[in-house]
Amino acid sequence: MMLKFSLPIALFSLAGTAIAQQVDGAQFNNPTAGPPASYFAAATTIPVAALQSAAAKASTAASKSTYAINNDGGAQKVTIHSDWSKFSAGNPDGQAQTNFGALSAYEVPFIVIPDQFATAYPSEFPGNNLAAVICNGKMFYGIYGDSNGDTPEVIGEASWLMARTCFPNDDLNGNAGHGAADVTYIVFTGSGAVLPSSALNKNYVTNFSTLRSMGDSLVNSLAKNLGLASGGSPTTLTTTTTGSSPTSGSCSWSGHCAGGTTLMMMASITLANVL
Repeated sequence: MMLKFSLPIALFSLAGTAIAQQVDGAQFNNPTAGPPASYFAAATTIPVAALQSAAAKASTAASKSTYAINNDGGAQKVTIHSDWSKFSAGNPDGQAQTNFGALSAYEVPFIVIPDQFATAYPSEFPGNNLAAVICNGKMFYGIYGDSNGDTPEVIGEASWLMARTCFPNDDLNGNAGHGAADVTYIVFTGSGAVLPSSALNKNYVTNFSTLRSMGDSLVNSLAKNLGLASGGSPTTLTTTTTGSSPTSGSCSWSGHCAGGTTLMMMASITLANVL
């Protein structure tokens, strides 16, 4: 089961590098044994608060971009903005595109995007795009790992690992999500912002150093484009979710479905492209 969040979503495309931290993902495929937050946390030098504030001011709505943030009849909605989708920066790594897999929600910090939006922009969202989640005053890195095709489609979902890392004292699960609309997603678009297959297989993240390195590099580029940093570190983003089940791919194994999607309340989502 995945967790759902309420948040601002910002889309941004960047590239990055990482430190080597290879893991056997199967060792973490358990609700009480997920990888520690330090494996996918942003550098402490990132201007997290400034980035979240900047994301909240985004005003350019993408097409097919407004969705309810939870299953409350649509009372609260979030619009995906594309203000940062035209930034430019180098892509020194040239990461290859990867395929979606039956990702373990206990081991992989992933977020969920409404299916209608994701399918409208296939080149921007090839799958496994880097995402920065700002929550609880911190920033964590994850990937776009699933889409929500429910009726109605909602926004603000995340994996068990991401949601419970964001709010460790809330005992979040598929039936109990984070209720405050205070989470922000920054999603990096395009093939150059995709976690490479060398750091990921169909079920697990196998190299968290690559995830962190790419995230820091992308967020640092974003911060520089926004005039928030002169260089050196990434920022933090938040996400919130409340219970539902994954809608893309199959629920053929418990690591993906049982730890599936939980709702976190999102305040904003921003798309960023710095390639």
